[in-house]
Parts: sequence; C-alpha cells; structure tokens
Amino acid sequence: MFALPFGVTTSRQFARTGSKAGQTAGAQRRLRGGSCQTAAVVVSRGARPRDPARLGTPVARSAADDPVARSAADVSRLAASAEDLAELDARSSCCRACPRLVAWREKVAAQRRRAFATETYWGRPVPGFGDPAARIVVVGLAPAAHGGNRTGRIFTGDRSGDWLFAALYRAGFARQPTSERVDDGQRLDGVRLVAVVRCAPPANKPTPVERDTCRPWLVRELELLPARVLVVLGGFAWQSLPPTLARLGFLIPRPFPSFGHGRSVTIAHPDGRRLHLLASYHPSQQNTFTGKLTEPMLDAIFHRARQLADAE
Repeated sequence: MFALPFGVTTSRQFARTGSKAGQTAGAQRRLRGGSCQTAAVVVSRGARPRDPARLGTPVARSAADDPVARSAADVSRLAASAEDLAELDARSSCCRACPRLVAWREKVAAQRRRAFATETYWGRPVPGFGDPAARIVVVGLAPAAHGGNRTGRIFTGDRSGDWLFAALYRAGFARQPTSERVDDGQRLDGVRLVAVVRCAPPANKPTPVERDTCRPWLVRELELLPARVLVVLGGFAWQSLPPTLARLGFLIPRPFPSFGHGRSVTIAHPDGRRLHLLASYHPSQQNTFTGKLTEPMLDAIFHRARQLADAE
C-alpha cells in the first residue's frame, strides 16, 4: 500500500473531517494499492438522488472497488469500457498515469496555500460536472491547483470559476451564481463542464504527452453525452479537440481553423450528426483583469451556444 502525502485525504477521512469551508462530500474516494475504494455517497441537502451526476459531489457513483490507471494503455482501456458517466467519473478520479501530475497535485494538496491551510484538499483527478443529458459541453484546460484540485469540482474555488459560473447563472444554466465547494447545492441544467487534462498541472501547463494520455477520458465522456455544442475555453483546449473528435468519427476540416474568441465551426459525422464548436477566451484573471474578456463577451458566447443547441 502506498502512503498519501500529508493533506491528501482518503474518502472516509474527507467525509468525516470536512473542512473550514464545510466541504463534507462523502463521495471522495479511498486509494488502496491497485484499487480505488469509494465511501458511501453523501449528497447535498435538497439534492435529488435520482440525478447523482448533477449533484455537487466530485464522484457521484459509489463502488466497492475501482481499478487505477497507471499507464496510457490503462487509461485507454478503462475509459473505453466505462458503461456510463458515473463509472467514467469514478475511474478517472483514480488515475495515476502521469507521474509528474500525480506528484504535483499531491504536493500542492500537502503544502496548501495559506488561505486554505485548514482545508482538506481533494488532490486527485477532477471529473466532469453537470447535466448527464447536457447538449452543451464547456471544455476547459485543466483544474486549478488551489481550485478544482482543492475542492474536487471543476472550475470551483478559483477566480476563473467565479466568472464562468456567474455567466452560466445569467444564461439560465446554473442554479446559483457561485461555485465554492462540492456541497454548496450548485446544479447545472443542459450543460456539463469537462477538462482536457483532469489533473492540475505545474504552472498550469500540461505537456503534450500528458494531454494525449488523458485524452481517452474526454473521448469517452463526449461519447456518452448527447452534446450538440462545445464551448471551448482557450487556445490549448481548442487545439486539443481535433484528435479527440476524430476518434469519435467526426470529419475534421484541414487545416483546422485557428483559435479566436467567438469563432464558430460546425463539423459533421458520417451518421448525419452535427457538432458546433464555439471558441471563447478563457476566463483567466489575465484575461478578465485586462478586459480582454468581459462579462458581455462571455454572455454572448452562452447565448449563442443556447441558440445552436436549440436549433439541433
């Protein structure tokens, strides 16, 4: 059995101790040797158990024993064989295939930022979050070291997430305008949030190998969703999509259009389906503080995404 660094919690510890922020999601999972144990799921007060994938828990599914991916081959095999989103979330949250990312996410969770010194960090891959019947999927780069890597929910607990969830709320996709922790009652309707890379990377820059190793999780997630629109946040995510969508059978234009805020590309599948890609600047502090991305600009993106989804 390997030992977790100080500050990286097992599922039972996380459920029992929580944190100063009140984070008590019992769906955090226990890592044990070659398997990934799951404690009983504890959902947010007022949440509807019949929709666990929309709830605030990082992993909605409870399983006695889940395998751990330790190589790119493992990721491909385990992602492809996941029967539903709940199983995919459970398996991806156990992944240890990229040594550099594993070391970094657990180091951050052990050392922690002073502002969050009393909190228990998730310190694991962060699964997708939102509606399992989403027709709009928001694709980001990777979890933030002290955001998703801390809270266990993508785009939660950092400034980028503040901007994104506020925009989703204004567009009518989110129950509330903030996302601070996994048990805060947040819920998305019609939208799911995913990331190209599921672990927080050093300097927020995953390597090409790490991106490619993580890709099968995203491929399978998109395969399981009835997505008609992808809202793509930032150039890294945009450039990562062609091989991902090609694996799903979509016909990718060559050359693939370059990234630009508001750019829209529609691609086709041989079975007749269409998928709309809609690019947006990432709501990073660098973009929002400088005015490169404004609230009206982001609102226009989600307004257009709704139009495209409703038209299909």
